[in-house]
Amino acid sequence: MTSQAPPPVDPGPEPAPHAPGIAPGAPTRRTHAPGLTALLLAGSILVLAGLLLVVPFLVTNTGSGGLAVGFVLSLVPLAVVLGAVAVVDRWEPEPTRLLIFAFAWGAVVAVATTTLVQPFFLEVFGPRHGGPDDMRLFLATVEAPFVEETAKGLGLLVLFLAARKYFDGPVDGVVYGMTIAAGFAFTENILYFGRAYAGGPGSTATLVVMFMLRGIFSPFAHAMFTGSLGAVMGFAARRWNAGLGIAAFFVGLVPAILLHHLWNSGGDQFLLVYAAVEVPLFGAAISGVYLLRRADARLTHRRLAEYAAAGWFTSLEVDMLATPRGRTAGLRWAASRGRRNEMRAFIRVATELAYTRQRAVSGRDLAGYVQAEQVLLREAGRLRATVVAP
Repeated sequence: MTSQAPPPVDPGPEPAPHAPGIAPGAPTRRTHAPGLTALLLAGSILVLAGLLLVVPFLVTNTGSGGLAVGFVLSLVPLAVVLGAVAVVDRWEPEPTRLLIFAFAWGAVVAVATTTLVQPFFLEVFGPRHGGPDDMRLFLATVEAPFVEETAKGLGLLVLFLAARKYFDGPVDGVVYGMTIAAGFAFTENILYFGRAYAGGPGSTATLVVMFMLRGIFSPFAHAMFTGSLGAVMGFAARRWNAGLGIAAFFVGLVPAILLHHLWNSGGDQFLLVYAAVEVPLFGAAISGVYLLRRADARLTHRRLAEYAAAGWFTSLEVDMLATPRGRTAGLRWAASRGRRNEMRAFIRVATELAYTRQRAVSGRDLAGYVQAEQVLLREAGRLRATVVAP
């Protein structure tokens, strides 16, 4: 194996039943990086500032009644998308605080950014001639794809640069991208549904059609756009380099903008485009995420096998911790003993250990690697002992 990282800690000739080779006084708590705290603090300030723009904007366009109806109806597609995010994120879950940051960025910061940038974009690039139809076409097919995907994508770039420890690969990028997109679509749906409700005569029928199109037929539209950008940036994250990440951001914007443009260009042929183009693209996206998940499982198995070779795990434990079938069997066995939560924690810590080593192997986080490895090995040993105790 060619690696910049030190080999896994050797437990010694006679390993103890758990946490071998680590001094009893070794640290057991994992500390959060100051950069992550600064990211969350800055994000909170941005969200609060964005709310001062977004909330009045929504109330002005929907009225209080429309805002309430739009909010409730928008929860339906939001639940669908976040449920899908949870499934995609199941193998190596991202920190909840970062997922909240991603959602808030999409729901508030990206919407506020779009609202502020749109007039300037129109002033510089908008059509100089033509009627209202030309302007609507420009807004839908040029301005919205470019400005909205850039605003959402900036949240991914911030996560890539400021929380690189938790941005390990394309699956992570898809998860963060889908979460940002879910937030953005949530606020946008409140606007569309609320405005349809407050539209006067015929508003009920308009609302039903709008809800079917956005809430039932296409809840994953924005998730697919921004998820493609996240996947591209995730591949760049496999070998950390700030310049590479910024380049990946601009490269990933291309498919995100093109997909958004294609979606908004359906016009009167929307149903035909939906059936002939969007459904196959969505199927391809599902297949792609599945293959990426399989690749993550193989990576986890490879890294944990290195610890097994050093005496920390048995080969059977590696199969249980690093394969979908093994995890299912392990959780079922632990549940029969009333220790499902402990087994779930054991799997989570082992997976984090594998990804901690992967970051070191790829030349990232070498400074804190040894301490993080020891903390995780100690925790894995403690959880193993809890799971198998009589």
